[in-house]
Amino acid sequence: MTNANPPGEEPFGAAPHERPVPRISIQAFCEFPDTGAALQRAAADRRLSKADLSVQLGGLQAAVEHHNGHVTPNLLIVETRLQGKAAIEEIDRLAQVCDPSSKVIIIGRVNDVELYRELMRRGVSEYLVAPLNPLHLIEVISGLYLNPEAAPIGRVVSFFGSRGGSGSSTLAHNVGWCIAERLGINTTIVDLDLSFGTVGLNFNEEPGQGVAEAISSPERLDDVLLDRLLLKISDHLSLFAAPAAMDRFHEAGPPAYEAVVDVVRQSTPCVVIDLPHQWTPWIRQTLLASDDIVIVATPDLGSLRATKALTDVIKQNRPNDPPPKLVMAQTGMPKRPEIPVKDFAATVGLTPTIIFPFEPQLYGAAANNGQMLMEVQPKSQTADAVMRLAQVITGRAPAAETDKGVLPFLSLLKGRKQA
Repeated sequence: MTNANPPGEEPFGAAPHERPVPRISIQAFCEFPDTGAALQRAAADRRLSKADLSVQLGGLQAAVEHHNGHVTPNLLIVETRLQGKAAIEEIDRLAQVCDPSSKVIIIGRVNDVELYRELMRRGVSEYLVAPLNPLHLIEVISGLYLNPEAAPIGRVVSFFGSRGGSGSSTLAHNVGWCIAERLGINTTIVDLDLSFGTVGLNFNEEPGQGVAEAISSPERLDDVLLDRLLLKISDHLSLFAAPAAMDRFHEAGPPAYEAVVDVVRQSTPCVVIDLPHQWTPWIRQTLLASDDIVIVATPDLGSLRATKALTDVIKQNRPNDPPPKLVMAQTGMPKRPEIPVKDFAATVGLTPTIIFPFEPQLYGAAANNGQMLMEVQPKSQTADAVMRLAQVITGRAPAAETDKGVLPFLSLLKGRKQA
């Protein structure tokens, strides 16, 4: 599936430097604590999750001594406090103990153009000037192993409900549909709730085995099998549906789900993942490895507690990524006490991206008809909110930061309170 972009639009998908670094071994020898801290922060990044990065002190001298008689890793990162000719001499010593296939990044403390040119002539892959920016270091490493002729990969957006019944699946399906049909970005919606998945129901399609077959034998999944398992809804939208069957248990581990997502994103610019409300190793890994995370919460105490815990885990494990997007759902339900949106946001430390009102008739009609919310009531506030969320996720249109923009229902809620 190729992308179709409006005139003048850049292709949608993960940026080249956001590609996961392959399974390589990386050894780093640093001289200064700040460099070691930057390397450790880079090692914790999701884009380096497949790589094995170890950090040691000692700089160039330690690297030479360590690899004298030992095989060098795929990538060697070495910091030096030396300058000019002294640095070149030490690097020549390092070259004598390095395997020819190993790539080398040198970190220095001076912005020396002549040193840089001399290092490039000696086959050094890159020269970086400290202090290091972890994201820049990851971009450099990714660039060393990125095939310039490789096709771009898709951007993975995961939806996760802070509690069961929050409406996360419904919003994932509607936003995915909107991205495909209204913004013209080729999209695959992946339903990973193998026992209770609803993407087939919401689109009025018979799901078959779909994603369950892929998860059970990820090594067999290629473009041909993927094309057979996907449900083609339109020119821009495909579904990777769950069988929604309880006659078997699915005990695949995180590598199986990771492999399936990797194959899907090779063929589709936008991958929307509908995650079930559970907390297992594979769900945790899939969520944390996503390019974007959308948390769907409801304004009650249980959802508040879960959202706070979830946000803390995400921020701790994704130090170089923006925080997740918070979506408030089912707000303004009659006769139900609610936690005010302002208090909810202050507690979890996130500003809601979009607030959805409680409109049970619209959601019920869409579910019963196998239609999208925008198809049932295209002029409704909910349909407008779905469109705005799709725009925020894709960056295809600016979200105005007004009462009618990022938080389109604050004024509505205020009116209900006054009434």
